[in-house]
Amino acid sequence: MLRSVITRRGFLATLPAALAATSARAVAPPKSYGALPSNRQIRWHEMETTAFLHFTVNTFTDKEWGYGDEDPNIFNPTAFDPDAIAKALADAGMRGVILTCKHHDGFCLWPTKTTEHNISKSSWKSGDGDVVGDIANAARNHGLTFGVYLSPWDRNNAAYGTPSYVKIYRQQLTELLTTYPPIFEIWHDGANGGDGYYGGARQKRSIDRNTYYDWPGTWDLARSLQPEACIFSDVGPDIRWVGNERGIAGDPCWDTYDPVGANGGQASPGNVRERESATGTRHGSHWMPAECDVSIRPGWFWHEAENARVKTPRQLIDLYYQSVGRGANLLLNVPPNREGILQAEDVASLKAFGEYRKATFAANLAAKAHVTASNVRARQSDYEAKHMLDGRTDTYWATDDEVLTPDATFRFNHPVEFNIIRLREAIRLGQRVDAAAIDNWNGHSWDQVAACTSIGARRLIRLEKPVSATRLRLRITQAAAPPVLTEFALFRER
Repeated sequence: MLRSVITRRGFLATLPAALAATSARAVAPPKSYGALPSNRQIRWHEMETTAFLHFTVNTFTDKEWGYGDEDPNIFNPTAFDPDAIAKALADAGMRGVILTCKHHDGFCLWPTKTTEHNISKSSWKSGDGDVVGDIANAARNHGLTFGVYLSPWDRNNAAYGTPSYVKIYRQQLTELLTTYPPIFEIWHDGANGGDGYYGGARQKRSIDRNTYYDWPGTWDLARSLQPEACIFSDVGPDIRWVGNERGIAGDPCWDTYDPVGANGGQASPGNVRERESATGTRHGSHWMPAECDVSIRPGWFWHEAENARVKTPRQLIDLYYQSVGRGANLLLNVPPNREGILQAEDVASLKAFGEYRKATFAANLAAKAHVTASNVRARQSDYEAKHMLDGRTDTYWATDDEVLTPDATFRFNHPVEFNIIRLREAIRLGQRVDAAAIDNWNGHSWDQVAACTSIGARRLIRLEKPVSATRLRLRITQAAAPPVLTEFALFRER
């Protein structure tokens, strides 16, 4: 009898808590808003910085665009060291590398079956070389993901401009995607048609950029072979070109985009309104974030005359804030020289760039703050503002459906000095915030110290001078849907 009483009393005592827990679990998370990223796009966002390797016959002819009539024997890197290349990139904090497996000249850096204009026809390594395979293996050995660039334009191939070339192009893509997997990104640029060797014809060939390649068919092929790879072009479908080769994203830079052709009609690789690529399309129907491609040198390929014109660490840092800091990814080209290694000047600049980021972003200075919010969704702990400080991407601060302009206050036990603010939205639920501001408490009132527009996957605000704070306030000043923020972080440049 006593056991029954205790059991009954225990049940009655815990019933309110159990009901409360059931009620709390019944509170649904915020509804998603607008276009949403795929899992492969989310993984791509997390990479932030990747490297480009422009390397082919142009390295030896001192050209940017090869004509297609090069002797394969000219390709002869005398001290090719893929391990050293990959290590330098990894040490600089790069998380992936994309190789120009075939540039516009049509020379293939792997032993393809589709053309004689390839590395197996050179005397380098007695025709047994495979730059694609060597770079892919070295990259993965150093923790880098591997991607491929395959130029649609081919100034060597006699079939270019005819339907049969599209079959050749797809066969080349198939070889790359099946021989060197896994692939994290497939890169197509917009250079299509013009003067070329074309098997000895030496003529100008023009194509209809919108229809010639049947891009949907090519992308379907890529999806079937490497479903986790993101596809890049002027029009995506996963990642868009930012519209310039300076490495600078627009401000704002929306993750959503509806590409339009240069004349206002259908868009395709090589035919897009470039000025709109930088900013994207607010409330666009496609999740298609921007990638900012830029070279560490004036040109894309190595030229000895440019050894004294390598971008400085300070220039690379500025580009980082103008690309990654605006929610895009930075794709930095570092071209190997004729020896087949990275030039010492390039490596030195890369090294300092990596050291800066490692030191600056080592620890979130706001991590131990006490945070309160003007609104928490259903007053439920799962959605409290403290989740912006836990270093996780699967937790977030969320508000009730009707609350679009909330604020959160961060209090510190000791003054915190910072000049970098990092914000992130939980992008699995869409890009929701249009504008935000950060205020510092001066002891009597709030002073605004920073503001921004788009946040999305990432927003870095770099102040002109450091700020010391014991209390900060984050205000969402405009949003299209209830805000869902996964990070508020503070850093001090070192």
